[in-house]
Amino acid sequence: MALFDPDDEVLVPVPYWVSYPEQIRLVGATPVGIKALEENGFKLTAGQLDAAVGERTRGLILNYPSNPTGACYDRDELAAIAQVAVARNLVVVADEIYEKLLFDRRTFTSIASLGAEIASRTIVVNGMSKAFAMTGWRLGYAAGPKEMIDAMAKVQSHTTSHPSSISQHAGVAALREASRDVAAAAAEFERRRDAIVALLAKIHGIRCVRPDGAFYVFPNVSELFGRTIGGRTVASGQDVAEALLEAARVAVVPGEAFGSADHIRISFSCAMTTIEAGMRRIAEAIGPA
Repeated sequence: MALFDPDDEVLVPVPYWVSYPEQIRLVGATPVGIKALEENGFKLTAGQLDAAVGERTRGLILNYPSNPTGACYDRDELAAIAQVAVARNLVVVADEIYEKLLFDRRTFTSIASLGAEIASRTIVVNGMSKAFAMTGWRLGYAAGPKEMIDAMAKVQSHTTSHPSSISQHAGVAALREASRDVAAAAAEFERRRDAIVALLAKIHGIRCVRPDGAFYVFPNVSELFGRTIGGRTVASGQDVAEALLEAARVAVVPGEAFGSADHIRISFSCAMTTIEAGMRRIAEAIGPA
């Protein structure tokens, strides 16, 4: 609401978090999807970004590590994207809420840290719900150029007013004191990531990109289309999700919610025993080729 006007276009890599297109539409602007290719680890390239910019393009929403794919950009990839954003006069909304949940000894780079030019056109958004498991506290924050933050504050003061003081004190405590707990959680999520990717690889008709962070996998289920699962012939991610719910009693999210009918999203934020049971049920419901 502070950044974009009606008739502006805002670029959104696909797959995306479900709220991004709707948040853009709320202000009368138009979301424009750019397909982040599975063979590139679901990551947007600078060339794709440059090719997608049109006369009305004003911004880019960039989420990394990604919900739903777990994809994360390294410094060089971000630098190339930043170069295009500066050259094309784009505002970047960088959603970094999963920044602390990285695997394989990866280090996180914020796009806003790559020089004064990109920092002057970037809003970093973050929050407490993921790394600190503080979902119910409803606390987030943003950082960016003063004029942008001032405009955001004006909008917020007439909508949500402010987060509760209790949440704010809890958030400060988390930022100051929870680094060891967060590191331990990230290590456990990595262990679960390895387990769920290995188990999915054993199920015929499913292939899965190995996520770099967050706590989701986004397996491709398109090879199952035309097959019957639990008496239902499936032809989309939505069909697969419904069939698995009915036949295996396992809840997954259809990929359509994130912009892809070829996929489903599975969270591995649950216990290892739950992951193993869920994968076993899915394998049994799908059966052999």
